[in-house]
Amino acid sequence: MADQALTPTPEAATEPIAVRLNERRAPWYVLLPGIVVAVAMLVPLGYLAVRGLEADPAALAGLVFRARTFTLLVNTVSLTAGVLIVTTAIALPLAVILERTTFPARRIVTVLAVFPLAVPGYVMAYSLISLGGNYGFLARVFGLSVARPSGFFGALAALSLYTFPYLFLNLRSALSGLDPGIEESAMSLGYSPREVFFRVVLPHLRPAFLSGWLVIGLYVLGDFGAVALMRFEVFSYAIFTQYSAAFDRVYAAWLSIILLSLTGAFVVIEARVLRNRRFSRLGSGVARRRRLSVMRPVPYAASGLFVVTVVGFSVGLPVVILSYWLTIAPPAVRAADLLGAFLRSAGASAPAALLAALLAVPIAYAGARYTSRLTRTCERAAYLGYAMPPLAFALALVFFSLRAAPILYQTLPLLIGAYALSFLVLALGPIRAALLQAPVRLEEAARSLGCTAFGAFTRTIVPLLGKGIRSGVILVFVISMKELPITFLLAPAGYTTLAVNVFSRTSEGMLAEAAPYAATIVLFSSLFVVLLLHKEGRVDEGKTITRRKNSSEGHRV
Repeated sequence: MADQALTPTPEAATEPIAVRLNERRAPWYVLLPGIVVAVAMLVPLGYLAVRGLEADPAALAGLVFRARTFTLLVNTVSLTAGVLIVTTAIALPLAVILERTTFPARRIVTVLAVFPLAVPGYVMAYSLISLGGNYGFLARVFGLSVARPSGFFGALAALSLYTFPYLFLNLRSALSGLDPGIEESAMSLGYSPREVFFRVVLPHLRPAFLSGWLVIGLYVLGDFGAVALMRFEVFSYAIFTQYSAAFDRVYAAWLSIILLSLTGAFVVIEARVLRNRRFSRLGSGVARRRRLSVMRPVPYAASGLFVVTVVGFSVGLPVVILSYWLTIAPPAVRAADLLGAFLRSAGASAPAALLAALLAVPIAYAGARYTSRLTRTCERAAYLGYAMPPLAFALALVFFSLRAAPILYQTLPLLIGAYALSFLVLALGPIRAALLQAPVRLEEAARSLGCTAFGAFTRTIVPLLGKGIRSGVILVFVISMKELPITFLLAPAGYTTLAVNVFSRTSEGMLAEAAPYAATIVLFSSLFVVLLLHKEGRVDEGKTITRRKNSSEGHRV
C-alpha cells in the first residue's frame, strides 16, 4: 500500500504542468487588453442609458409605452419568428436530403446551399425589388408588371433566403455526427422510420437548432438594410430614422435599450434551454459510418424540385438580377468610383481585422492560461459586441463620442474601433481554438531555459497560432466589408463604402447604378464561402483518412 501511494500516476505527473500557469496571477500586460475591451463595450452602453434617462420622469412612461413602440415590438418579434420558421422549413429538409440520402451531386449542392452567405441581406432585398415594377426585370424581359415586394413579406423573404445557411450548416454537422446506433436501437424496439426521426433524431438536433436560431435571431433583430429597403418598420429601422431625422434622440436611445433587451432575452433563453442536458453517446467504442438511404422515384422527384427551388431563389435570383443589370442595362458608374468605394471599404475593414486579432490574442491567452473571475469577465465582454444589434451599438458609440470625446465623432478611427469591437468574437473563436491545442509544456520548457513569460509566449505559442490568427483576420475583414448600419452612423462625411452605395442607390430606385457595387460585394464575399468550404473539405478528408487507417488496423488485428 505504501509503494502504491508513492508511485506517481500519469495523471499526477502531468497535472502540475497543466495547472502551473493557472495558479499564477496573470501579468498586467495580458490582462490590460481584456480590461480595455470590457470598458469599451460597457461605457457606451452606460452613456446610452444616461441619454435615455434624460427624459422627464413624468413623460418617460408616455415615451416608452406609446402605441408606436408596441407596433415596433410586434413587427420585430413577428419578423424574427417568421424568419426562424421559414429558415427551419428550408434548412431541415435540405440537410436531411444531403446528409441522409444518395441525392446526386451532394457536394455541389452543399456549396450552392452555403453560397447565400456571400449575398448580404440588403443585396438579397435589392434582387427581390428588382423583379417588380414597371421597369423591373420581369417587366423588361417577360412583359409582366408585378408589384415590387415590400413590407413584412418582402423583408421575410429577403432575410430568410440570406440566413438559412446558418441553420443548414449546424443541422448538417449535427446529422453527420449523430451515432447511427441510436436510431437502430429505436427501430429494434418497434419504432417506424418516421417515429425514429421525430422521437429520436429531432431531440438530438436541439443544440444545432438553438445555435442556428440564435445566430439568425440576433441577425434579424439587428438587421437594418433589408427592412429599410422593404419599408417595414422594426426597431432597427425606427432607430435610424429617429436619429438621422433628429426628431427625438431620447426616444431613439430608448428604442435601442428595448432592442438590446430583446437580444439579451434571446441569448438567455438559448442558454437556459440547453442547461444540464446531455446529447452525446454514452457507450464505449467509436460510432460507425452511416449508410445513405436510396430514394424512391416520387421522393426523389420531390426532393429534386425542393432543392432546385431553394437554390434557384437563394443563389440564382441574385446572380441573374445582377448579371441582367450589368449586361443588358449597363449603368453609368465609372471604374474609378467603384474602385474608390472598394478601397474605402477595405481601408476601414483591414485595420479593424488586424486590431481585432491583436485584441483577441491576449484575451484568449488570459482565459486559457490564467483562469480567474476577471479573465472570464473580460472574455465574456468580448461576446457582448457581437450580441448587440449593430445599429444600437453604433448609436451608443455616437452618444459616447459626442459627450466624452467629440474629436472622435464621425472619424475613421472610431469606425475602425467599432468594427473591431463588434466582430471581435469572430477573431477570438479560431485563435482560442488554436491556443487550447498548444501544449502548456512548451512554455514551461522555455521558462526553464531562462526565457521570460513574454519571450516564452512569442517563441513557442505565437508560431502555433498562425492559422487561427489568419482565420480570424479573414472573418473580421469580410464581415466588415459588408457592414451597413455601423458604417451609416459612424463613417466620416463622404466616406461611402460599397454597402452604403448599394443601399443609397437602391432606396432611390437607381437599380442599375447599384448593380456594380452589389456585384463587387457578392464576388468578394464569395471568397469567404470558398475558404469556409475548403477548410471543411480538408477536415472531412482528414476524417476519411483516419477512418480508413483505423479500419485497416482493425482488419490486421
